[in-house]
Amino acid sequence: MGKKIFVSYKYADNDVENIIGMKGKYLLCTVRDYVNKLEELLEDKTDHIYKGESDGEDLSQLSEETIWEKLKNRIYDSTLTIVMLSKGMRVQYKEEKDQWIPREISYSLKAVSRTDSNGNPVTSKTNALMAVIIPDRNGSYQYFTSKRNCCSASCTFYNSNSSVIFTIMRKNMFNQKSPDREVCDNEHNIYHGDCNYMLCVKWEDFIRDIDAYVDKAYEIQDNQDQYNIAKEV
Repeated sequence: MGKKIFVSYKYADNDVENIIGMKGKYLLCTVRDYVNKLEELLEDKTDHIYKGESDGEDLSQLSEETIWEKLKNRIYDSTLTIVMLSKGMRVQYKEEKDQWIPREISYSLKAVSRTDSNGNPVTSKTNALMAVIIPDRNGSYQYFTSKRNCCSASCTFYNSNSSVIFTIMRKNMFNQKSPDREVCDNEHNIYHGDCNYMLCVKWEDFIRDIDAYVDKAYEIQDNQDQYNIAKEV
């Protein structure tokens, strides 16, 4: 059965690899192009339902309050939040509480009560959470993740302290209450298993097997009591 997926992203971030193709090789590609591709893949290759903003949908003439109410309705009706993690997603000089992505993540993780058409209270559950890492303009993921060759373990490194991501994202990484952890021969922590509530995956890996990663995010959600989940911006 398909899952309802809300996608959070920085629309105009253009520090991303161009996936428009030869037709658009002289145009700047943005994260929105990746969301268009994801929406297409969800429709053509899976049973999942895209609950985010469509590209042709113009909300620019609406007040911020009206936009937020529309977004909250879509988030409330979703069970998985995918964050398109891109190099320019965070505006450094602007308070996080005033940026859309952390607000959307926060709302999706909270238990929100509403009244249904019959007047009965209905409370949403904490969404599953996934970060899909978008390659930068040079086709690199190293601004956030890379292979470490500093020790024999040759582990995958995720920079949870990066200024690229928001605090609520950082707090939902390496937040397993009792992680399977060891120290490598170069004195770095190595985590095994599902150490993050926010599942992190590269774009190129995600699109190869969307269903497998979506299922993994829900598996982590099913075990959410094993995590210290941060829900506030």
